[in-house]
Amino acid sequence: MNARIAGLWRSMPLRLALGLVVLFSVVSLVGLAASYVLTQRSFEQAIRADLSQRIAGFRAAPSAAALATLVETEARETDPERLALSYLAPNQRRYGNAVIARDDEGYHVLSLSQESPTLSGDYLALTTKMQGGQLTIARSLSEIDALRTVFLNILVLSLLPTILIALSGAVYLALRSARNVATVGKTLDRLTSGDLQARVRPGADWSGDLAEIGTKIDEMAQAQESSVAAIRQVSSDIAHDLKTPIQRVAVHLADLADREELPPQARDLVDRARGELDGVVSVFRSLLQIAQIESGTPRSGFVPLSLTELVSTCAELYEPAASDSGHHLDTRIAPDIPDVMGDRNLLLQLLANLIENALRHTPAGSRIIIELDRRPQGIVLSVADTGPGIPAEETDNVLQRLYRLDRSRMTPGSGLGLNFVSVVARLHGADLVLRDNDPGLRVEVAFEPVAAASIPDPQP
Repeated sequence: MNARIAGLWRSMPLRLALGLVVLFSVVSLVGLAASYVLTQRSFEQAIRADLSQRIAGFRAAPSAAALATLVETEARETDPERLALSYLAPNQRRYGNAVIARDDEGYHVLSLSQESPTLSGDYLALTTKMQGGQLTIARSLSEIDALRTVFLNILVLSLLPTILIALSGAVYLALRSARNVATVGKTLDRLTSGDLQARVRPGADWSGDLAEIGTKIDEMAQAQESSVAAIRQVSSDIAHDLKTPIQRVAVHLADLADREELPPQARDLVDRARGELDGVVSVFRSLLQIAQIESGTPRSGFVPLSLTELVSTCAELYEPAASDSGHHLDTRIAPDIPDVMGDRNLLLQLLANLIENALRHTPAGSRIIIELDRRPQGIVLSVADTGPGIPAEETDNVLQRLYRLDRSRMTPGSGLGLNFVSVVARLHGADLVLRDNDPGLRVEVAFEPVAAASIPDPQP
């Protein structure tokens, strides 16, 4: 689940959608904030204009007494929480419904009723000298506070749902894109493993760019399948055409070797020619087998296999040969090794090639260890020897077809053993590593253990 979420987060559609959502949110917030500031200033200007108009009305009073009477009359009909009126007459008597007081914390509006409690909220006040006294009118800014609440409601009721809807759409698009990308990836995996009939086949609901990529992959796979089919046909034709001449040469050499009058020197040449012919046939068959595996041996035919049983069988088969050549063959198998998916014959040949390679290129008395163990990287099958080993700079070269080290050119072999091993390992999705055994060579093949869900149902 964590891997899926991480893959979803890295998907380009989700990142683009998130980028657009962030951009839209920033623009909307800036626009909303600018609207609020402009509206707030407009309200303040309107309040200030109203206060100025009220002060102008009070200026019509002809005397301080008339002004005091006018302020008292209007104060009795005005809520001080909305509009505060205060007139300090020349005789230092205060008229109105409130008084502006100041302390260490600043100015406060106090009501003249109910023992002069402090009024809550912010006020905008104008003060002026009038009729020998001081007139103060303060208007509550509760309307502006209500405006702030209105804008917050707009933010919650409009912007947030829009963001949530956009994010939901982004996640949906990302999931759909992730499914399409996964389809492309699985198709490429199948093509890499040799299933050249695998196709993406993009549907109508695919995005244009992914659909174009999927179509191009299908075209490439079709061309590759056609090329491989042609190669197979050529290989089949070559095998068919060379089979009969090789058999005839083998028969002629056998007939020649059976002649009693054949001189010893000529018989020796015939035997050598027959040996060389057997080598040609062996190389020819190995090349055809490698080409067949690389051209698409289907993995759908893989079945769960016990590497423990396979290693035991192969070690038992090669024990006599190792003893005859003076080698020491040891087997180390860890308990409870899980099964792997694969082809039994190919894996047997893989292990046989590794053992034969160790027997062929190590002197008598060398120790060869076949080990099967479970490690963090998977089920590791390894064949190690105590021979001369392979130089570090040559480890990649020896996996190439028909490549042989200079010191190995005088020993039997075709240079196809490790190449065959690498091809079979790649077919099984295994990691092949050549290590220094200090001394000698250690070849490790790491397989993934079979999962219960990956075991195919038995065919009826």
